[in-house]
Amino acid sequence: MAPKAGGDSAKVNSTVYKNKSKPTDVRLSNINAAKAVSDAIRTSLGPRGMDKMIQAANGEVTITNDGATILKQMSVIHPAAKMLVELSRAQDIEAGDGTTSVVVIAGALLDAAEKLLQKGIHPTVISDGFQKALQMALQVVESMSIPVDLTNEDALLKAAATSLNSKVVSQHSSILAPIAVQAICAVMETIPGGVGARVDLRDVKVIERIGGTVEDTELIQGLVIPHRSANVNGPHRIEKAKVGLIQFCISPPKTDMDHNVIVSDYAAMDRVLKEERQYILNIVKQIKKAGCNVLLVQKSILRDALSDLAVHFLDKIKTMVIKDIEREDIEFVCKTLGCRPIASLDHFTAENMVNVDLVEEINEPGGRYIKMTGCNNGGRTVSVLVRGTSGAVVAEAARSLHDALCVVRCVARRPALLPGGGAPEAAASAALARAAIAAPGADHYCLRAYADALEVVPSTLAENAGLNPIETVTELRAAHASGAAGCGAGVNVRRGRVTDMRQEHVLQPLQVTSSALGLATETVRAILKIDDILSTKIFESILLGVGVRALLGDCSEYYMERGPQDCDLHRLT
Repeated sequence: MAPKAGGDSAKVNSTVYKNKSKPTDVRLSNINAAKAVSDAIRTSLGPRGMDKMIQAANGEVTITNDGATILKQMSVIHPAAKMLVELSRAQDIEAGDGTTSVVVIAGALLDAAEKLLQKGIHPTVISDGFQKALQMALQVVESMSIPVDLTNEDALLKAAATSLNSKVVSQHSSILAPIAVQAICAVMETIPGGVGARVDLRDVKVIERIGGTVEDTELIQGLVIPHRSANVNGPHRIEKAKVGLIQFCISPPKTDMDHNVIVSDYAAMDRVLKEERQYILNIVKQIKKAGCNVLLVQKSILRDALSDLAVHFLDKIKTMVIKDIEREDIEFVCKTLGCRPIASLDHFTAENMVNVDLVEEINEPGGRYIKMTGCNNGGRTVSVLVRGTSGAVVAEAARSLHDALCVVRCVARRPALLPGGGAPEAAASAALARAAIAAPGADHYCLRAYADALEVVPSTLAENAGLNPIETVTELRAAHASGAAGCGAGVNVRRGRVTDMRQEHVLQPLQVTSSALGLATETVRAILKIDDILSTKIFESILLGVGVRALLGDCSEYYMERGPQDCDLHRLT
């Protein structure tokens, strides 16, 4: 048996040694899969980009041109293609905008890398050359940036409007852009002695409501609770309210899951009801003693947060009750009102109440909701009520507003703006093309390929706007060929020609562009260094693990005989 085993080993080694084309085939397969994802959303780039209609398995339809939303709902199987989905998600987390641009740039860089591979340049050399090109491009982009004073809301407004102009709700940018700027300015905290400001988007609560139009979207300096009060005959409007937030239930306590209470006669039943009534009455008396007239109750999963008898008593003492406050909303509610959640009845005192100028229940055709304004002790938070004629319109308006909020946040963090319309990419491409002339060896080809790949942004903008991409890119090259510092020439899709985008007030944050270039280059370098794809033996690991019979039961021998190729692994996970 030993000679046979040795012969098999030598045969396997010989096969592996001869299969030199496998790394190349794997690399090309990864590049083609990633380029397919890039091409799928390339038509969505820019203000004249097309929208995608996405139908989920449950029949829900989403209409959007946001790259992160499209890729998140796409069914992607190839591991290299999944890397571009993660790339878009990373850009969404880092900058909040530019999710389509980063994938399009990555696809163009992969196409350029494929041509370099065909010339015989080693993938590691290409990767290092792209890293050098990235550093040069970032220097060019930063040199043409325009510093911004955060007290100048006009500059922030231009950045927010530029982001919204490429969305489905672009016709409402004049309404949504000021709301985004006002919201960020309200929650922004300046850094003492530093540059920029701190902005936490969790301090901006976006509530979606069907009814009205996008033009009815409003910014509320206070708290909005998107459901009606629990009262039957209680008040619907309270001025100078005292608000309390509780985390305990105003309902009779229940036994444990495995215990029962057996009532054998009417006297015992009356005694149980009397005790329940007295228990709830004591809680309500304590609420009245504290002077609370607006009560917020956290949602409970163990029992009803509010019983019918409790509602009856609270109606009598003229207290508005809002129940089912979600656990994840407690932090925002506390920060907005300046209160603390009360976990027990003993701590429900007047000192733990907060004063609010006005609490009212708004009745609309789409339903009721609670609005609280004038929170004297509240923190830096705002609520935005987004409206629309249908669920799809409201959802897209909320996504567009989120992107605008992220853009203004980027400017607050790094106060610098760039001209839009592909101007930064065109300027970086022109600078890299000049640097490639003097670059030695393979760096010449890498810098030139990187420069050509960056032109995909203005080319795609022109193509999606119905312009001639070759003529537009040639005109753009000529505008940037002089190398003048701070040249802002870009593709003006409204006028159909190349203009100075700074004069058109088309501006975008520096962080969005620099983040897109950095993340796209990093992902392309990772894909280029992959020369093989290996699959882990999940099935064999499960079968050989402890407790296989407990996992598969009587079917364990059946699956052992059939093998992993005939099994449905989803049933095991």
